[in-house]
Amino acid sequence: MGTVKIENGKILIDGKEELIRSGAMHYFRIHPDYWRDRIVKLRNCGLNTLETYLAWNVHEAVEGQFQFDGWADFPRFIRIAAEEGLKVIVRPGPYICSEWDLGGLPAWLLDKPGIRLRCSNAPFLEAAGRYLNEVLKLLRPLQFTEGGPVIMMQIENEYGGYGSDRAYLCRLKEMFEKAGITVPLFTSDGSWPICLEMGTLPDVMATVNNRNHPVAMVKTLLEWRPGAVPFITELWNGGALHWEKPRPIHAVEDVRADIREALENRIHFNLYMFHGGTNFGFMNGANLLDGTGVYSPMLTSYEVDAPLSEAGDPTPKYFAIRDEIRRHFPELKLEEPVILPKKAYGRIELSRMITLGEALPCIARAHREPYPQTMEHYKQNFGYILYRFRVNFPGRHPVVLKELRDRAVILVDGKFIDTVYRNDRSFSRDVVIPPGGATLDILVENVGRLNGGSEMNHERKGLGAVLLYSAVELSDCEVFSLPMDNLENLSWGEVDPACNIPAFYRGEFEIPDEPCDTFLRVPAGIRGFAVLNGFNLGRYWQVGPQRTLYVPAPLLRRGRNEVILFEQHGLTRPEVEFTDVPDLGPGRQMVY
Repeated sequence: MGTVKIENGKILIDGKEELIRSGAMHYFRIHPDYWRDRIVKLRNCGLNTLETYLAWNVHEAVEGQFQFDGWADFPRFIRIAAEEGLKVIVRPGPYICSEWDLGGLPAWLLDKPGIRLRCSNAPFLEAAGRYLNEVLKLLRPLQFTEGGPVIMMQIENEYGGYGSDRAYLCRLKEMFEKAGITVPLFTSDGSWPICLEMGTLPDVMATVNNRNHPVAMVKTLLEWRPGAVPFITELWNGGALHWEKPRPIHAVEDVRADIREALENRIHFNLYMFHGGTNFGFMNGANLLDGTGVYSPMLTSYEVDAPLSEAGDPTPKYFAIRDEIRRHFPELKLEEPVILPKKAYGRIELSRMITLGEALPCIARAHREPYPQTMEHYKQNFGYILYRFRVNFPGRHPVVLKELRDRAVILVDGKFIDTVYRNDRSFSRDVVIPPGGATLDILVENVGRLNGGSEMNHERKGLGAVLLYSAVELSDCEVFSLPMDNLENLSWGEVDPACNIPAFYRGEFEIPDEPCDTFLRVPAGIRGFAVLNGFNLGRYWQVGPQRTLYVPAPLLRRGRNEVILFEQHGLTRPEVEFTDVPDLGPGRQMVY
């Protein structure tokens, strides 16, 4: 058993002052077979601590049903770090931000009557308390005070940038203590006085988050709370990745200067991120851009210009950080990082196809409603939802999609009409209904829930209503829930190269030897997602910047492999390509 104490602005571990040199990486963004590889590389960069969030929506995707195995086995992730000689900092939430769907909160919360997120709201506190009880039960024996590697835990996350409900933070603190958490608790907030004032508790260690100039960040913290521990929980060394935006690049020499300054002034730091990983499946978050309100979803990649690339390769930033740490701690024995092999498996023909309309009986859960309901109403977290109406009034009519979240494909009698996106100025599109009437289908994609801000409370996905002429609300709606989580029973047919409507495509390829990491490209893809051997790799989108999807070798098999695409607009060239080089598009130097 050990001790961790905060005394006189210092962190004492077993009575000895310790300088925390930490790096962030998230178990839920890394294939479990690669956890040790990434952790070893963190240690060999000269860091002594691993930091990770816990993602509530990973562990309780269905209310009341908890999962802690496979990708969700965070205790194993923490034990591997301990085996590699690292201490661990854990940030269990319940909210984590992290550019992750709904900031890690499960989508089913949004359908609870009277719910309000991240405050002293009874339904939210009841659900959060149940979640924290389960994860803290697993974390308790992993504490340093119980013989494990966990030295600190965070309460909530950056609450000072969201609200001012101190009673809520106090309730969370009580939950941690009641669960037997005895290591120090802390809060982390932006390094601005208002954030520190709103997001902290007087008897809990306060830390700051920001980029560049650690001394200036800590100066703000110490002016606000004299005697505080000089700790930067998120020393940003990259930036979040959005569709339709160039990749932000944080200069290597700026990061080197930050590490040097932190070490010279004995400032504790946690690099966010040390290794970003991947938002596999539909787990990416989204932002409303400051000052504009424009909805901006995150990429599938969570590369974020980190010291370790998405595929776990060391970058120039990795070596710059290691060099600075070595200069201050020359006694460290650091091994060279191992670069995993990559392979280009070439072009693969997608030789089979089925349209979404044909596939509905196999993959959809059907409902009949007077009016449209959101995904959350049907306990659906992710994917797509299709609304079908019968319109018997012939002629050209403007159709208005109210409260669209987030992107819709409109079809009449199975023929493509138009798309509507959440950022469009108008949600109205003209449709022509022939004599005798027609079937109007509106396929809505959940592109990712906001991961921050009060608008998270309104992130129910789908449609609120469908109007003709902005006045007449269409009723008698057939709704098809499409979580896209099981595509095994599709009845495949011949490929139609002229198809321009939502459809699935399937191809097979052989790997004769041990699989290697690779990157999937969809040369003719407009928008959709890719599934490899039953695993959802994530979304692709013609607008970029991301052009390839990372494929970890453990997802591949020696022998036959299967790839399935869902393409919302049909493929003029039904093929994919596996290359050995990632392509995340052009970069843009960050300006501070």
